[in-house]
Amino acid sequence: MALIAAATAGLLIPSAAAETPAPSSASNITVEGNRRVDTETVRSFFHLSPGGHYDAAARDAALKALIATGLFDDVRIDGTGDHLTVRLTEAKVLGRVAFEGNKKIKDEELTAVVQSKARGALQRATVQGDVGRILEAYRHKGRDDVSVTPEIIDRGNDRADLVYTITEGKKTTVRQISFAGNHVFADRQLKAVIKTSATNVLSFITGGDVYDPDRIDDDREQIRRYYRNRGYADANVREARVEYDPSTKGFALTFTIEEGRLYHFGDVGIAGNLPGLDTDRLRRLVLAKNGETFNGSTLDKTNDALAIEMAKLGYPFAHATPRINRNPEAGRIDVVFDIEEGQRTYVERIDIHGNSKTKDYVIRREFDVAEGDAYNKTLIDRAERRLKGLNYFKTVKITTKPGSSSDRVVLDVEADDQQTGDFNISGGYSTTDGLLAEVKVGDRNFYGTGDSVQAAVSYGQYGRGANFSFTDPALFGSRMSGTFEPFFKQNVPSPYQSYGSETYGANLALGLPVTETAVMQLRYSLYDQKVTIDPNTLLAPPSLPIQQAAAAGTQLVSAVGDTISYNTLDNNKTPTSGINSQLRQDLAGLGGDVKFLRTTEDVRYYHELGGDLVGMVRAQGGYITGLGGAQVPLLNNFFGGPSMVRGFAPSGFGPRDLTPGTTMDNVGGSMYWATTAELQSPIPGVPQEYGLRASAFVDAGSVFGYKGPTTFGTQVAQIANKNVLRSSTGVGLTWASPFGALTVNYAVPLTKAPYDVVQPLNFNASPF
Repeated sequence: MALIAAATAGLLIPSAAAETPAPSSASNITVEGNRRVDTETVRSFFHLSPGGHYDAAARDAALKALIATGLFDDVRIDGTGDHLTVRLTEAKVLGRVAFEGNKKIKDEELTAVVQSKARGALQRATVQGDVGRILEAYRHKGRDDVSVTPEIIDRGNDRADLVYTITEGKKTTVRQISFAGNHVFADRQLKAVIKTSATNVLSFITGGDVYDPDRIDDDREQIRRYYRNRGYADANVREARVEYDPSTKGFALTFTIEEGRLYHFGDVGIAGNLPGLDTDRLRRLVLAKNGETFNGSTLDKTNDALAIEMAKLGYPFAHATPRINRNPEAGRIDVVFDIEEGQRTYVERIDIHGNSKTKDYVIRREFDVAEGDAYNKTLIDRAERRLKGLNYFKTVKITTKPGSSSDRVVLDVEADDQQTGDFNISGGYSTTDGLLAEVKVGDRNFYGTGDSVQAAVSYGQYGRGANFSFTDPALFGSRMSGTFEPFFKQNVPSPYQSYGSETYGANLALGLPVTETAVMQLRYSLYDQKVTIDPNTLLAPPSLPIQQAAAAGTQLVSAVGDTISYNTLDNNKTPTSGINSQLRQDLAGLGGDVKFLRTTEDVRYYHELGGDLVGMVRAQGGYITGLGGAQVPLLNNFFGGPSMVRGFAPSGFGPRDLTPGTTMDNVGGSMYWATTAELQSPIPGVPQEYGLRASAFVDAGSVFGYKGPTTFGTQVAQIANKNVLRSSTGVGLTWASPFGALTVNYAVPLTKAPYDVVQPLNFNASPF
């Protein structure tokens, strides 16, 4: 008890009181009711008036100061003149603060929310405030039907436990979303932009219908950016009105939009007078072009590029401010990037809060600045966009606060974690694997480290497999990523091929960012592969190349490779504009049993055609050749199928062994090409949040150039090996499900070879 009194006194006595003896008249102050707080500590709150007495003002100041300590339930001061009696009722000390009935929010999260803490003083005003703070935490989880009852359990000896009993009730959701003032973009287009969605059959998985004020604020900004990036520089979401509808027991959400008019870029230039700065060099970094539709993201990207370049040139405080001059009559916006030295301000520290799961260092590594570095607003804005792009957080806000001096600022980072773990069990039918079932489990922010861990096991009628992947997005504390991925894949004979295959091994990969839109990946792959034949299921012997491949047994492939990716898509799930390109090369022969060089390219371009209609064109091709006279294994050849030209079966076109009396299998080619032209659109009348999109397409392509053996002893295989044009047209339906994109296509071949195998109906599943 003496230790507690001493510690409390050390905390409460102002520095002046600790160093200066109490005035002699303080001995006339009698203190009653204090058990833990020292008498002299209480007296130290009383200060003589200028006249040398404890007048009414002095007593009132002492009363307020004692109450403000939070150590007392009640404080009364009696007496007149210098003879005072202070009667105290000390607040109980909290032994523990606990929560009961909470299932949707963990104890750790609620402990961080409330201000009542174990070993602190029990303050009833704070307890009532905690009730409100708990209710607010539940509102952010979409639950308004919540009651919180605080219970104080007396443990004797001036100690008590505090228990908040919570009745969570049912989730309060958003039942309806509407827009007012939008004429350029339809409701379904804007619903695809925001994260909040009205309650639907998938809401129990996605959680998008949860009413969250922070998420709605972010939705307002996303709508504004959507307009701004499509030429409407004056667009503004004036209001997001939320009304509770008792009939639906949910919220109706209405966004009121002021669209403004469409603008195009006019004159674009750079102005600045920093000594020694080469503005011509900076001018080459400007992305906006005269005559193009105004795009706010183009200005943001230019700002980022200019800030980074100026820092490299020795101007760490310099920043570019786009000065916009609107000409509404002409629909033009002239832009001048004004280069300014900026105030010489430094980052004193970076305060991070709100992240109950994600580690602080995961957030800090997205900044291009650290404590002590020059403050540059452009780089701070860039960090905020990066943090939002991680998809670890519901909301991210970065603000500044004054530092310890005029040239110091404190960065305040508020990052509210969201669920990043996944557990999926799915079943269905695939035209490649037949009937199948799959289990996936993973977390893209494993234990808050930013690492991604994924595992999947699938079992299908014709194919089965398992894979595990671990990715560190900041290997060795850099922006380089590292991935380790062991895998196993087995295919059995099916209606599309008379042979099976087994492949197992692992990939190691390093990702190296080149720019904000370009990434290079270096990898090493080591795997075993073999062709298998099941004679019990065959009506005819397999083709001669297949027999040879099976006789070769297991082959070890040791390969290095690289992939250069370029991505400017506005949305990776449902893109409406931008380019996604991948150039991939693999060199096998660093040990192992095979030697080859394989190169492939796949590029897609998306463009809005008006309204909800999006056009997509795709071109892909590849080439593989053996090295040093080595033969390319059959399993490493290219096989034509629905991934190239829809309307054809897996391995449905390409070089084929037509030797009479055999199964006439596809034996693969050394070259392929394919093109696609496609129109995509949401389905009219179907809510956007269902994630359904229809498409119409035309495909064309070919696989050719078989370079394997054709003579096997005395037998000669009859290989159809011409570059025959295959083409088709059809329609498709894609569902952007929580498990990935599920697509069904119906295509009719227009041109084909007589020996090709067609399959009009095709199912496909792919992760986002």
